[in-house]
Amino acid sequence: MNRSTFNTTRRRSCLAAVALTLPLVISACSGNAADTGGTAAAPNPPLIDVVTVVEQPLDVKLSLPGELTAFQSVAVFPRVTGFVKTVNVDRGSVVRSAALLAMLEAPELLSQRSEAQSKVQAAEAELSAVRAKADADAGTYERLKNASATPGVVAGNDLLQAQKTVEADQNQVTAAQQRIEAARQAANALREMEGYLRVTAPFAGVVTERNVHPGALVGPPSGSGSMPMFRLVEHTRLRLVVPVPEPYTAKMTTGTAVPFSVAAYPNQSFSGKVARIAQAIDATTRTMAVELDVANQDGRLSPGTFCQVQWPVTRPGPSLLVPSSSVASTTDRTFVIRVRNGRTEWVDVKTGLSTGRLIEVFGDIRAGDTVAARGTDELRPDTNVRVKEAKPIA
Repeated sequence: MNRSTFNTTRRRSCLAAVALTLPLVISACSGNAADTGGTAAAPNPPLIDVVTVVEQPLDVKLSLPGELTAFQSVAVFPRVTGFVKTVNVDRGSVVRSAALLAMLEAPELLSQRSEAQSKVQAAEAELSAVRAKADADAGTYERLKNASATPGVVAGNDLLQAQKTVEADQNQVTAAQQRIEAARQAANALREMEGYLRVTAPFAGVVTERNVHPGALVGPPSGSGSMPMFRLVEHTRLRLVVPVPEPYTAKMTTGTAVPFSVAAYPNQSFSGKVARIAQAIDATTRTMAVELDVANQDGRLSPGTFCQVQWPVTRPGPSLLVPSSSVASTTDRTFVIRVRNGRTEWVDVKTGLSTGRLIEVFGDIRAGDTVAARGTDELRPDTNVRVKEAKPIA
């Protein structure tokens, strides 16, 4: 055997020995590693920031929509049928109470009034004639009565007839007086109707609508679709109607000043006072209507304007508050993570109003409880944790 063949055979023998030895070495190393892992110490529990549940009175201003309406608003219709003679106001006119808005004319009323006055005069003339006859018959009766004192001078039947005549005359006088009163009432009614030709303002305000011109035929409304002559609103005092959601209707009192803003004056704040509370929840919107009285002497605010009202919300007692970040939500629950004796537990809560970075919570939780500063469903219940007090959040 030559030297080259010998070296090749030796190399192959060494490689075979290594291949047989390598699995034993790997197995031994694995066993040692497993032994080492079995005896290693368990990792430390996670460290989390915690905060304390605080209890304090809630004082929050909730932004609610509202609408300004006129304190008084009326559609002005004529009381009688007639033609428009003159119109003294137009849209935007500011009028005083009882101011003349328009004048109507109705020629038939004039003739009816003349006829009624003639009937009064005729009834008065009839009464005068009846009274004259009654006075004459009464005198005759008195003379017969005096003469009857002498026996045989006046027959008893004549005296009785004279007495009945006097009584009939008195009845005629009474009837004539009643006819006069009826004629006078009819004349007064026509006179009042003639006064209705003057269309006046029922209160001081501003004319927001005018729908007639001279010569138009107008009359009392005949249905819901009738168009008024004018529309008048009181603009110096307004109503601010605010639909307050049901959860925030507690402890509302009249006289409370409430600020609000309008889009026309974005950098200004106005104020109204609670004047009327509906005391009933609307079943459709689940809100309660509250009215505020708003002074508007300068006329800057207009009826129909939408407002943003800073509604004050208070609770009958103090509320429990936690940071907003402490509240976690899943598809089926809202909860905070309370820590007791180093272990976590999920506590279902309902949230209320926010004040700053704190939020109101309701549930099986008490003031002084420790909860995770950051609520997350990754921190499962019954987990060992270490805690660190987080910086208080106001």
